Parts: sequence; C-alpha cells; structure tokens
Amino acid sequence: MATVELRFSALPEHVRTARLVAAAVARRAGVDEAVLDEVRLAVGEACTRAVGLHQSGGISAPVRVLLIEEEKQFSIEVGDEAPHATPGEKTSGAEGGADDPDAETEEDEMGLAVISGLVDDVEVTAGENGGLIRMSWPTTPPATLVP
Repeated sequence: MATVELRFSALPEHVRTARLVAAAVARRAGVDEAVLDEVRLAVGEACTRAVGLHQSGGISAPVRVLLIEEEKQFSIEVGDEAPHATPGEKTSGAEGGADDPDAETEEDEMGLAVISGLVDDVEVTAGENGGLIRMSWPTTPPATLVP
C-alpha cells in the first residue's frame, strides 16, 4: 500500500494543485481514465470545503490530503481541523443573515451532496476536532504484455 500525503495552507489557490496531484496519482494507481474527471472534481470540492471551513473558523493549520493506493482500490482522504456539526445536524442561530449558521450548514451540505453525486463510495466523519471525507474508486491492474 503506497500513500502520498499532501498538506497545504488553507488558501483557494492551492486547491488546483491538490486536484492535479490527485489525478496524477489516481492515474498511476490504475483508476480508469473515464473516472479521472470525477476524481478531480470530487477532490476539488472536498478541498474547497476544507479551505472554507479553515478560513471561516480562523484555523491556521494546513488542509490534509492523503492519496492511498491499495490492491484493488484508490482512496483519497481530505481532512480539516475545523470543529463543526455532523452532516445533517442543524445549528441554532439568527435567520437569514450572511453569518447565519443555518446558511453555512446548507452550503456545507450542498458541497457534500456534490461529492456524493460524483463518488459512489464516500464516507464523511465530522466532530469537534475536525472532519474527514474519504472517497474511494476501484482500480484495474496494469495490463501485462504477452510476448
């Protein structure tokens, strides 16, 4: 099992680099070419979500991305250190303002819905110490050439 770890400052301009690295490692791991766009989009969405959570929470810790190559699957884990409610849990707050916690929760749930639409195997965990999105895709072994 090979693992590539990527950490970057929670700035939007670094999300593109994370997408490119994820696609390159996924290709090398044997993820089907037809799925690579979905990998790029899902990683971009997960990293953008993590960057937003760090920026809105004033967290200076880097966003963590793990690219994990296993025997028959390729997984990507995007982690943040922002304390937040678990998906689907509503927070209390004033209605309708730009700083409305309900609006932030809806935006967060929208991002998770996009990821779920792109990835068949996705797991989201969240709590007081941060969150983690784990996405997995099947891989195919490299074709062997017959002499």
